[in-house]
Amino acid sequence: MVALAAALAALGCGDGDDLDSDTEARWAYLGFDRAVDRALGLGFAGFNAATSANIPVQEAAGDVSGTITVAGQVDQGASANKEMRLVLTLDGYADGAVDDPVTAGVVEEIAITYDTDSAALPSLDMSLRDIPDGTFTGTLAGEMLLSGDVDARAVFALSLSGGLMADGDDVVREPGTLTIVGTVTSGDGTYEVHVEK
Repeated sequence: MVALAAALAALGCGDGDDLDSDTEARWAYLGFDRAVDRALGLGFAGFNAATSANIPVQEAAGDVSGTITVAGQVDQGASANKEMRLVLTLDGYADGAVDDPVTAGVVEEIAITYDTDSAALPSLDMSLRDIPDGTFTGTLAGEMLLSGDVDARAVFALSLSGGLMADGDDVVREPGTLTIVGTVTSGDGTYEVHVEK
């Protein structure tokens, strides 16, 4: 079983339709947590399938609705160190209701749908080192449009790191090594994220 440890603390509050409470900020990340894994998986799938600088476009469905699409470029050549410069498109993407682990004894049904603006797509950049069994670092950054139990424009600024491993001729993430740190911001509020899984 994958262990998920998350600490999300508020440093400020938004107003209006923005994230205006610690709870809403926490929910904004919780609803997207599975999408981080899915985006990384699509990025690595594109890396393994690439025959040129442009990776084949990779797309997957949300667990409940919508799609997440990853496109972009990867370094070519025989080097054991590679860079990927990718963008994410979310179209009505939702992974289903999640519970808030902070509210012990209360089971929520938090449902959030994520979209992106085609004129300003979030980026997913990754540096792969010592392929195939080294490490990777990266960032997932940009604005997402949230609807449902959180109705807001939220900016994600996440740093990612973890291990690599070979899977036949492919390179994949090593399970249980992913660390995600960073912030979710909206309006004048800033919220910290720290996840290990």
